[in-house]
Amino acid sequence: MRHIILPILLLLLSVSASAGRLTDYIDPRIGSEGLGRVFIGPCTPFGMVRPSPDCTPSPNSGWLPMPERVDGFGQVHVSGTGGGPKYGNILIQPFSGALDRTEFFALRESETILPAYYSTTFAGNGIKTEITASDRTSAYRFTYPGDSDKCLKIDAGFFLGESPVPDAREAQQFVGSEIQILSDTEVAGYSRIRGGWNNGRAYTVYFYAKSDVPFAGTATWKGSDIGSATSRFDSGEKTGALVRFPQQTDTVNLRVGISFISPLKAKYNYELESEGKAFDEIREESLAKWEEEMRKIEVHPDTPEREKRMLYTALYHTMLMPSDRTGENPLWTDPVPYYDDFYALWDTYRTSMPLFAIIAPDRLAGMVNSLVNIGKRDGFMPDARSGNANGRTQGGSNADVVIADACVKEIPGVDYKAALQAMIHDATTPPGGNEEAEGRGGLREYLSLGYIPHGIARAGNRTVEYSLCDFAIAQVARKLGKDKIAERYMKQSESWKNLWRDDYEHDGARGFIMPRDAEGNWLDSVPFGHSERQHPTFLYTPLTFEGPWYTPWWDMFFYEASSWEYSLSIPHDVPGLIEKCGGPEAFEKRLDTFFGKDYFNVNNEPSFLSPCLYHWIGRPDRSGETILSIIEKNYSDTPEGLPGNDDSGAMSSWLIFNMAGIYPNAGHDYYLIHTPVLKSTTFRLPDGKAFTITAEGLSDENRHIVGAYLNGKPYPHSTLRHSDLAAGGELRLVMAPAPGAWPSSLQ
Repeated sequence: MRHIILPILLLLLSVSASAGRLTDYIDPRIGSEGLGRVFIGPCTPFGMVRPSPDCTPSPNSGWLPMPERVDGFGQVHVSGTGGGPKYGNILIQPFSGALDRTEFFALRESETILPAYYSTTFAGNGIKTEITASDRTSAYRFTYPGDSDKCLKIDAGFFLGESPVPDAREAQQFVGSEIQILSDTEVAGYSRIRGGWNNGRAYTVYFYAKSDVPFAGTATWKGSDIGSATSRFDSGEKTGALVRFPQQTDTVNLRVGISFISPLKAKYNYELESEGKAFDEIREESLAKWEEEMRKIEVHPDTPEREKRMLYTALYHTMLMPSDRTGENPLWTDPVPYYDDFYALWDTYRTSMPLFAIIAPDRLAGMVNSLVNIGKRDGFMPDARSGNANGRTQGGSNADVVIADACVKEIPGVDYKAALQAMIHDATTPPGGNEEAEGRGGLREYLSLGYIPHGIARAGNRTVEYSLCDFAIAQVARKLGKDKIAERYMKQSESWKNLWRDDYEHDGARGFIMPRDAEGNWLDSVPFGHSERQHPTFLYTPLTFEGPWYTPWWDMFFYEASSWEYSLSIPHDVPGLIEKCGGPEAFEKRLDTFFGKDYFNVNNEPSFLSPCLYHWIGRPDRSGETILSIIEKNYSDTPEGLPGNDDSGAMSSWLIFNMAGIYPNAGHDYYLIHTPVLKSTTFRLPDGKAFTITAEGLSDENRHIVGAYLNGKPYPHSTLRHSDLAAGGELRLVMAPAPGAWPSSLQ
């Protein structure tokens, strides 16, 4: 079958190249420095394998810019994450020298970073490493200088985030490894690691590596012992292999199959995807997959090159995670897809999953079914998941919002009845002793008091987010005709109001979500620590983001945001929020203060929807102005081009929507229309349909929408229904220098 598919893929790629490849606009370096932390190595869309340099054990994505050293090239990584690292397993490092040590750090003389391709030449030994990848196999091509020793290290004990402190929080911890030289061209083994950002249970990465050049000499190690044994069994120590190639060797091609099941499955993955294929052939197949994905969004031919790079790189970043590990789940076998590295839904439910609802609904259906099945098998659906383990919960049970968003948009192929059962289970079952891993922490208090009292970690944002998740349950229940369930959870979705302190004033705004104890008392100062004698406290204000250095940041009232941000983060009840803020005029003034005084935090997700809140007071022009300003000041096509952790593509998918001129309110069936960055954006939909957003007359002077036409007919609303978008057609926006009478209504 492979020999039939390959010519078709290469033909498609050839046609694409003649018309201009959209993959040429992908620059994996965008967001690689600064706060973005994106993965820079080669991979396929949602691929399981993501090889790249590991520059010390510290960075989350493995890579750091020169002049940092390169420890080697790991096979599995994440992208754009904060907190503790994950993965970085099965390290490959070419070197020149004797087979008598286990560390071979190198400095880079140069490097090339492209989609589906990475290369670097080491200073000193002059070895060139080139990497590409298929879904589950890494492909390496090493070029050695003629007069050097041609050697390679395969390290099964290396991983990112290692800490000298035993059981350090968020650090990965070594469990075990094994190595075996199978023949003069084959090496296999595994790496078993636990912990990391989600403090997860142990996961095992198995590998099978094959060289096209026979080994001239070998050694293996366990711990500090290096010897001639061809295998090292797992006894809780780090293991690895060293191989030397014949002196006359110039180039070595190495393929590394990866599996979470077994070494034999890793070998099968190699045979299925890489055996008999040249390095460039594997890269072309990977590029063809990316080209197919990039073609799902097309922009106006006159779009500036910079904006094309920003858009297509953002689309690329959005498809790096989660990882499609269907058939690679070591915990159970079920006839539904399995996705891992939902890292984390707290980030991606807002923009990434809604983007998939447009351009990849089949993929989204697989992800939703995977979430539901994880809940069925593991007890709770994840808010985050990595290494085959749930964790951590940053706020609500946000799989609920992902499911609701798919349900109201009528994404086919999802078992919504089973999904509703899983949602209700997570909303009614306390998660027990590990509330960081899954479920709703503080659930008993939330249900009995109507809010989570201070003293329970992240009480503020959990209350706000559980309210949204309850709204999501109501949406799905109503869609399924479960009216009593819908009524119950719609009422419960008002719980955020129980932490709304009406009389609290700050910087001209009145009413904020503030700490409250279990007895119902509002807290101006909140306690920290556990001293029963001194009762220490610190002042809590709507601008408190973190407590003093001696307070644990994970246990703050709000997670990674202030009350100024979360008091505007009620996406399921913006009219109720406006009423609480004192009406439209007071709300507009509050938004002006929020953005004018930089209380808005561009680099984190709680404020993602905030720029569009002007829509609810009939001022989408203000939303557009604000969004354009945010993009112009904070996004670019440089290595520092993302304003915060990309968080599995969340920051990038926010940019895609706002460049196109629409923005989703996750869990709802509409998009908010505002001034786009692009003159036109076409979404290629399933079944050959397309939907185009055209900004007629858009320029630096004409940045306001004064009229809208849907499929040629006047369109008076500032929201677009998903059903209209999914049906295909055109939304034409008429641009002018100043706002006009449009719109006459929100929806």
